[in-house]
Amino acid sequence: MTTATATPSSASVSEDLRHVTVVSRKSALVLTVVTALMALLLLLSPREGDVQYRMGAEGDALRLPDVALPGMTVAWVCVAIAAVLAAVAWLQVRAERTLSFAVPMVFAVVLLVAFLSWAGAGSPQDFPVSRIIGGAVLLSVPILFGALGGVIGERAGVVNIAIEGQLLLGAFAAAITASLTDSPIAGLLAAVTAGMLVALVLGLFTITYKVDQVIVGVVLNVLVIGLTSFFYSEVLVPNAERLNETDRFAPVAIPLLSEIPVLGPALFRQSVLVYLAYVTVPAVWFALYRTRWGLRLRAVGEHPKAADTVGIKVLRTRYRALLIAGGIVGVGGAFYTVVSVSSFGKEMTAGAGFIALAAVIFGKWDPLRAALAALLFGFASNLDDMLSLVGAPVPSQFMLMLPYVVTLFAVAGLVGKSRAPAADGVPYIKE
Repeated sequence: MTTATATPSSASVSEDLRHVTVVSRKSALVLTVVTALMALLLLLSPREGDVQYRMGAEGDALRLPDVALPGMTVAWVCVAIAAVLAAVAWLQVRAERTLSFAVPMVFAVVLLVAFLSWAGAGSPQDFPVSRIIGGAVLLSVPILFGALGGVIGERAGVVNIAIEGQLLLGAFAAAITASLTDSPIAGLLAAVTAGMLVALVLGLFTITYKVDQVIVGVVLNVLVIGLTSFFYSEVLVPNAERLNETDRFAPVAIPLLSEIPVLGPALFRQSVLVYLAYVTVPAVWFALYRTRWGLRLRAVGEHPKAADTVGIKVLRTRYRALLIAGGIVGVGGAFYTVVSVSSFGKEMTAGAGFIALAAVIFGKWDPLRAALAALLFGFASNLDDMLSLVGAPVPSQFMLMLPYVVTLFAVAGLVGKSRAPAADGVPYIKE
């Protein structure tokens, strides 16, 4: 009888302990502070007039009428929505629940719209909505491919700090190869190879020789920056016409879809690499969560010893994951020289690899969420051009740093409590 009464009690205690959740107030606090700062900006620097949104362009088969809205009113409505989201975050903290990913994502979009409405109020120029969305999609493409590569690597247990180097070397290889062959496809393949080469070096030191993954990633970034800068100055500049003048992928309009008002021109009049991004995101998600390979990869990233016990080759799985991830990141590097511009420039990635790492964390190591985070950072990067277009009273220096400010807030506060794969960054030593 004593045993019978003790057993349920132990099970009950175990059950209670298993459901203990540590909830951080950090996200709710950051949402509250950012909302207050935006409200303070509107109070101290109000602007008169409407903000105008152009919903289409001349020649569109279906064009919605342009919209003019009172800029300050829209901004205050967005601030009110942000305040509600901050209150939701506090309620979830009080209920000891983890903050939903949708809350910080919607909050970031609402605050960006508020800022855009305040900056464009009273301007004679209008905001072309399709151009805003299309520009954000374009600027998010290398971040997206970098983030997908980061998700795959970290799900396998390898922290890939070298995404910046993979993007940069991919852009460099694509520029030279596409220039020599007059083929952007050849440039794309060279970029994939370059990304895999950096991944191979990263794997050699971190997986085989068990060197600290963060240190190796940082060293690889510095190495690639140094090498590409040297060859750019000594080889590409003197032979620019032969080695640094690429043919780019031309935009391709998808019939019917490209005629959808507003979203059609923005999403479906893009280059092949943008469409490849559309396909890669669900493909990576499916591979991670619906295939045997993905199950083994996640097992290696969570508990490599247990995976090894059931016959999974841990080191081989990590190498394969890194090589696949490197090839995907290389595609993002090719974007710079066979889509965005037709030549390589020194350090032209400008920290996109580190923003991609932030997208991995913000997306909580999930490919779909990381893709949404990359799109958000692309939208922040595109604000510089949009606000310059309407002559917004914002210093250009602030606009240049805005993507990094958004990234910092997203990772430091908006992401909430998140958990990386348990064996992420931990070298596996077989006993």
